[in-house]
Amino acid sequence: MELFLLHIVGQSTRFSLPCLWFLAVSSNGNLICMLDQTPSLSTSFAAACCREPPTSIKANRVPGSVTIASYNVHKCVGTDGRFDPQRVGDVIRELGADIIALQEVDERTGRRQGLLDLKSLRRETDLVSAHTPENLGSHGWHGNLILARKGVVQAVSLVRLPGLEPRGALIVDLEIEGVVLRVIAAHFGLLRRSRTKQASALLEATRSFLRPTILLGDLNEWRVHSRSSLLPLLPHFGPIHTVLPSFPSRFPLLALDRILAKPPSLISNLEVHHTSLSRIASDHLPIKARLNLQGIRQLHLQPDYL
Repeated sequence: MELFLLHIVGQSTRFSLPCLWFLAVSSNGNLICMLDQTPSLSTSFAAACCREPPTSIKANRVPGSVTIASYNVHKCVGTDGRFDPQRVGDVIRELGADIIALQEVDERTGRRQGLLDLKSLRRETDLVSAHTPENLGSHGWHGNLILARKGVVQAVSLVRLPGLEPRGALIVDLEIEGVVLRVIAAHFGLLRRSRTKQASALLEATRSFLRPTILLGDLNEWRVHSRSSLLPLLPHFGPIHTVLPSFPSRFPLLALDRILAKPPSLISNLEVHHTSLSRIASDHLPIKARLNLQGIRQLHLQPDYL
């Protein structure tokens, strides 16, 4: 496909942020919009008005990396209103992730019954749960579940997050390919003040853990820069302001789902998994990234991480 590129410099009138765009016209006449900067809320909305929203932020692929992902499965109810755990399982298989954090995997009330077929997922993907809930009928903790294809679980912590809604975070210390990292799966609240408190609580929970840490989940925050409720995570976690729209799945406008790392340099190739199946299986699209294990090995050699 031949592309004819036009570089445009614009500005968001609401946020006074510069917006650099490449408009590409393909040989078949289609118009393609590509951001030349980290997408912000305003540029995400602008891109959504084009033919296709931005779906990835690419970096050089690093040897010795693994795929990590986050997916809010919306209790296995798709955008067509149909409850279909098999369809959600098919999306998880599409992702090909080595580590994945899932949200809303249990019923919200009553017995909090798990909604996925974990045995089928294990058989077809080698992904297994990183913890065993006290309620054996459930899959996760406050709906949060971490699945891993390989590795050794060293410790599991269950954190109750502050706020008006009952929310929690699942923390797993995982050894994978000879390196140890902390993986946090979380689903933040709908209220901005609650999200700020929840971000602070997770930062405090990881403050004494000097190993690299990954935070994945539906953080329910679409704002960027000074308006973001995730600012308490700075400068430890990032990239906070690197946002890709993942909600709603049929026409993604808001970057509610995030993958963050401490330090941020461990994350590369962040992208939204946008397929015909993922658009209908849940109201959120999954997101995934590459985790640089070699970078973690190098950090382990530094005095601050010993």
